[in-house]
Amino acid sequence: MGQFYSEIIKSSSALDLREIPVLEYEVFYEAVSEFLKGDENHCVAYYGVELAGKLKFFLCIADDREKNFRVFSFEPDNDTDVLKSLTPEYPQLHIFEREIHENFGIKFEGHPWLKPVRYPYYRPDKSAVMDKYPFYEIESEELHEVGVGPIHAGVIEPGYFRFICNGEKVLHLEIQLGYQHRGIEKLLAAGSNNLQKCILCENIAGDTSIGYALAHSQLMESLGNLEVSETLQIERCIGLELERIAVHIGDTAALCGDVAYQLGQVVCEALRTEIINTTQNWCGNRFGKGLVRLGGSNYPMNSFFTEKMLKVLENTGTRFTEITERIYSLPSVLARFEDIGQLTKQQALSIGAVGMVARTCGLSRDIRISHPFQYYDKVEVQSLILETGDVLARGLLRVREVGESVRIIRELVNIWNGHSGDIRKPVYNHKLEPNRFAISVVEGWRGEICLAAITDADGKIESYKVKDPSFHNWMALALAVRNQEISDFPVCNKSFNLSYCGNDL
Repeated sequence: MGQFYSEIIKSSSALDLREIPVLEYEVFYEAVSEFLKGDENHCVAYYGVELAGKLKFFLCIADDREKNFRVFSFEPDNDTDVLKSLTPEYPQLHIFEREIHENFGIKFEGHPWLKPVRYPYYRPDKSAVMDKYPFYEIESEELHEVGVGPIHAGVIEPGYFRFICNGEKVLHLEIQLGYQHRGIEKLLAAGSNNLQKCILCENIAGDTSIGYALAHSQLMESLGNLEVSETLQIERCIGLELERIAVHIGDTAALCGDVAYQLGQVVCEALRTEIINTTQNWCGNRFGKGLVRLGGSNYPMNSFFTEKMLKVLENTGTRFTEITERIYSLPSVLARFEDIGQLTKQQALSIGAVGMVARTCGLSRDIRISHPFQYYDKVEVQSLILETGDVLARGLLRVREVGESVRIIRELVNIWNGHSGDIRKPVYNHKLEPNRFAISVVEGWRGEICLAAITDADGKIESYKVKDPSFHNWMALALAVRNQEISDFPVCNKSFNLSYCGNDL
């Protein structure tokens, strides 16, 4: 299948909407099937939108070998509400087809799991409600079900987990989300206040404020042909790596807490505070809100800040290495981490796993490497891959990624010292190009964040699509706990640390 069937686009770029071939569904089906055969390709977005009163669908495939994205499109016949499902052949598309079914009432023939995803207010089937969710069941007098949630202790957001168990062993886990309804995508497509859109995006998932703000800024800049200086690109990458370090250290603390290793927990909590306080010293907010804005920055770095940041990173990096050497050499900790919650490489490929989850199963998926954005095309990012796919691997990868992020920041600061370009103030009133399709993909700490937008003939946002890395990876958690003791679920869940609000848009 060649160029005739799709349009090629780079991350953080836009193309003329009219250049994207609109296929018959049968041709679309064959073309997409052809490109998803290779392990180096996976779906980053598949969604529908009403344009000029007609339903149109877009599917974007990341080609890691060619470092680009292929955009496919089709329009169903007006009298067609049944399409052949791609999921039986490519299970990674199960969640995308489920969302399309929920949003537009399209039935995918052959789909094995056509269930609600997030219960949006505009769903055509208003009878699809929480209380009627069709949970998978196994009839047996020897099995029992355990429900956890949707309300959890502490600050965990709402989500419901239903286990089918044989004694203590988990046979099946089904995860039901959709408890929060914020209307993020509709809000982003409405109105023209660009500052408001920035604020909305950095609150899609509060632990990934910089990642989402950066993805949004890239998207809007590409739609408006707004160029940013290399200096600003460097600073954005530094902010993104600081966010990665902070969350990985915080998650290490949480993993220690789940297995009652208090020393590891409190030390890592203190180290995380050092990092987020550094971000606060930079932009006034510990989570980096306000740091990334369209076209410029209100908080350009200076040599005083970079000198202080590097000292914090050196100190924190050394102490984190020391404590993690203790954590991952303790027999009591290793007994709870090793061989627990395993996900195989084949399973990761099958479900389209991304980010850390993929990299702990021997699958190299890192957008900074495969589809570099901002300044990552000029700085080396090492591919950190582990093979075992268990809690231990997900813990150890965090340790290695912290060290790699510290190295990247040091290199970026050295390059930044050689740049004298001024950074202008943010730009909120720039005009977007009409009839454009744009995609922006950023490697957040969980994995790839994908935002896509379409402008109308007047250059106004007509459609805005958000995809969190957890959209791919919730199924990974469900698979990882099979044949595990149900008492191991908390530590397994924490080792993934997936986003509820990233799903419940």
